[in-house]
Amino acid sequence: METDLLKQAYERMCLIRNFELRLNDLFLQGAVAGTTHLCVGQEACAVGVSFALEPEDCVFSNHRGHGHLIGRGAKINRVMGEIFGSPIGYAQGRGGSQHMAVKEINFMGTHGITAGTIPLAVGVGLHKKRMKEAGAGVVFFGDGAIGEGIFHESMNMASIWKLPVLFVCENNLYAMSTSHEDISPVNDIVERAKAYSMKHIIIDGNKVDEVYEKVREIREQMITNPEPWFIELKTFRVSGHSRGDKCEYRSREEEDYWDARDPIAYARKLLEEKDAWSDADETAMQTSIDEEIAAAEKEAQEVQY
Repeated sequence: METDLLKQAYERMCLIRNFELRLNDLFLQGAVAGTTHLCVGQEACAVGVSFALEPEDCVFSNHRGHGHLIGRGAKINRVMGEIFGSPIGYAQGRGGSQHMAVKEINFMGTHGITAGTIPLAVGVGLHKKRMKEAGAGVVFFGDGAIGEGIFHESMNMASIWKLPVLFVCENNLYAMSTSHEDISPVNDIVERAKAYSMKHIIIDGNKVDEVYEKVREIREQMITNPEPWFIELKTFRVSGHSRGDKCEYRSREEEDYWDARDPIAYARKLLEEKDAWSDADETAMQTSIDEEIAAAEKEAQEVQY
């Protein structure tokens, strides 16, 4: 990953992290209605994959989609506006935290139903293959989605028809409060892909450079020789499943293990090792991000129906 691109990736990851942390504060204060699902700790997955894609790729997300949106290039003020129910939001404030789409960047939508967007990505892959269009269908989902029937039906169809679909599983180890090891006889979710004769890979989802480089390579292969790929990103959801989750089902040892593998700290260390980042750079970036988020929040609160 080139240094300039790594800088952009690091800055985007920090933007996502700060946005999510501020959003959590707003929900706890009662400033925003409903609930929200944060991606704190999973920023490298969203940014690494998004940066490896091309504009013609059609991206689908899930209920935990703010990072995917921002990683793809969505505007902060419009994401915040949607969450606040403002007409400046991507769905004019009618979709909320879990239902946003951005046509101009081919972000096809987040979704509140587990595995709900997986068959839609397969549909895009079928369309692109039949119409000989550039690009692929890309779908993010969590480890909890593998228990849904539509996941298996979609995998089977994509494999049989050799469709350009990238299945991106963010394995953050927990489906709500249920540990993956308690509900699956296999440790690695890529074992599911083997059952459908689908090419697959496991990537450290907390290392943005590795995610970017490997996904970039896979995408190029997939476009040259159309067929689906399954990517399992090993990561950890630092925040709770939703705002009321105190994470009492996790041990302190497990949390400490993943805290030591924080994706943002890792990316900053890479930049520092390249002599491409300083404390002054960090201060300037954090100030800029905080100002951008504050401005987005102010606009979202002021522009209402």
